[in-house]
Amino acid sequence: MTDTTVPAPRTPRPAWMKPATLAVVVPSVAVLATLVVCALFAGWLAPYDPLSQNLINALQGPSADHWLGTDDLGRDVLSRMIFGSRIAVIAACEATGLAVLIGVPVGLFIGYRGGWWDWITMRIVEGIVSIPGIMVAIVIIAILGTGLHRAMFALGILYSTAFLRLARSIVLTEREEVYVKFARVIGASSSRILIRHIFLNIAPPLIVQVTLTVGAVLLAEAGLSFIGIGVQPPQASWGTMLNTAAAYMELNAFLAVPPGLAIVLTVLAVNLLGDVLRDSIGRGVRVPASAPSKPAAQVRVAAGTSIAARPDDALLVEGLEVMVSPKDGGEVPVVTNMSFRIARGETLGLFGESRSGKTVTGLGLMGSIGAGGWITRGRMMLDGTDLLRLTPAQLEKARGNDVAMVFQDPTTSLNPSMTVEQIITEPMKVHSQMARQERRQKAAELLRLVNLPETHLPRYPNEFSGGQRQRIAIAAALALQPKLIVLDEPVSALDVSTQNQIINLLYERRDALGMSYLLIAYDLALVHHISDRIAVMYLGHIVEEGPADRVYHRPAHPYTKALLDAVPLLDPARQRARRSERRAAAADDLPRAADAGCPYRNRCAFAMERCHRHAPPALPVDGGGTAQCFLVDAHRAGVSAPEAEVLV
Repeated sequence: MTDTTVPAPRTPRPAWMKPATLAVVVPSVAVLATLVVCALFAGWLAPYDPLSQNLINALQGPSADHWLGTDDLGRDVLSRMIFGSRIAVIAACEATGLAVLIGVPVGLFIGYRGGWWDWITMRIVEGIVSIPGIMVAIVIIAILGTGLHRAMFALGILYSTAFLRLARSIVLTEREEVYVKFARVIGASSSRILIRHIFLNIAPPLIVQVTLTVGAVLLAEAGLSFIGIGVQPPQASWGTMLNTAAAYMELNAFLAVPPGLAIVLTVLAVNLLGDVLRDSIGRGVRVPASAPSKPAAQVRVAAGTSIAARPDDALLVEGLEVMVSPKDGGEVPVVTNMSFRIARGETLGLFGESRSGKTVTGLGLMGSIGAGGWITRGRMMLDGTDLLRLTPAQLEKARGNDVAMVFQDPTTSLNPSMTVEQIITEPMKVHSQMARQERRQKAAELLRLVNLPETHLPRYPNEFSGGQRQRIAIAAALALQPKLIVLDEPVSALDVSTQNQIINLLYERRDALGMSYLLIAYDLALVHHISDRIAVMYLGHIVEEGPADRVYHRPAHPYTKALLDAVPLLDPARQRARRSERRAAAADDLPRAADAGCPYRNRCAFAMERCHRHAPPALPVDGGGTAQCFLVDAHRAGVSAPEAEVLV
């Protein structure tokens, strides 16, 4: 019998184990390992005392007794090279460590916080970097005094500006990533977001900067020692050795070769190894940062509330107004006087075209609208608590505990540096005192709830398909069984079969746990299928709201009808007939938010005179719900749209 067993595929080797990379890694590691060994065991490895003088043997070349010759005082060059490696290691560690300790935390802070902290700090940094670095170091040394440690303190301050600027620039990008917003909406504090989410993802460029700084420190230390303000004679360092070699170049040119070669090889090895580390771990910067967020205005509520709370309300939103600040200045409303409610165990589908304000509404519930946007008016009552009146600490506690969010694209909403277990247990770490084993058991249970095996816990998001990643995101949102989950296009990035699985999963979890959903979507058929009620948005307004079946099968607002008519038909004749019944509008036909009248009037085939002068109120519709359209009154009066002008 022929053996048809297929051999198991070989696990691909990591990037650093490839032959071309090993050709760089092995020599670099060998050079740095030799440097560290010499620094640690200089007293045992050096054949002579580096300070022992013998003027009779001065300026000798390499020999059996002195492998690298002697200097002007007859001191053994090899011994001084070995002890000089200790100075090099101390200098690199002190200056680079100080630069990282000063630059990275300050850069993280001002990049994430922004505002006047960022402005003042960057003006100081720009003043420092506008002066040649060696001059700054010399001034600091002149104030503090000469010596190795003082010189390294000066270099640490000087090079901290590079780490500060790098950390700040990357944080400006990373803070707008979806996985950072996900951390915000589960209630993670700013310090936790900076340390656990952002810092790990800026590690690759920081590693490269560390290697560049180590090389620069070695060169700077040698230069400062060469001019006499760094390491002081008779202490052995590569810089002082070069200083001596320069004075006796004509008598013994070889004297400059050992320290010069040591500096070149060490700097080259550090930089090459840094490039390999950069390519082997983490990820780089991708998206340019948005403008810093404008400080939120004081949220106002209109005098006299028009919506009475009900005992079964999970969420009540009234009079919500959201403003944004474009790059050219000014304020533009993106959500205007928006009101809706969601009962316990109910799903409200928020539907509309792109840029109608759906996602901004969902992010507003989480207190995470982002750069350039803020809530100026309204109230958001979650189980009787107004989210807009909470302090930052109270809002952090509510996120994840009471309200959670599932984002549209699971590829970007999951932190690539965290395992599945860490992602799912993150809300538990933030809001509960569970032990690690208890959190792990809970994460395994949540994975089973979303039909994934427990064996996925130690794996990373990049190892899964889009549908699996979205299940992981849902599991994280369910971690603390919140009262409300905002679903922002939870299936639009998935294939049809996976969409069906996710929808069924959401159904099951809602009914089993008694939660409420705010479903944000572009697909009206999907919204109708999963929602109990539908709210249709247009230019920041809810133009129609009601039971899902009534809105889907008997829409009362022309905009809702146009959205349903936009669904492609298989019959070309019916599709052409449908298009002929409505009038398309150009982009510049859209009314301005400050204009009076119906926001849909310029695109409506049934627009009347009063539609341009008055904004229609929310009128009750047969079958339940409301619609902001004068046609509702016209139809109730039994007249057609053209005849409705008499009702003005």
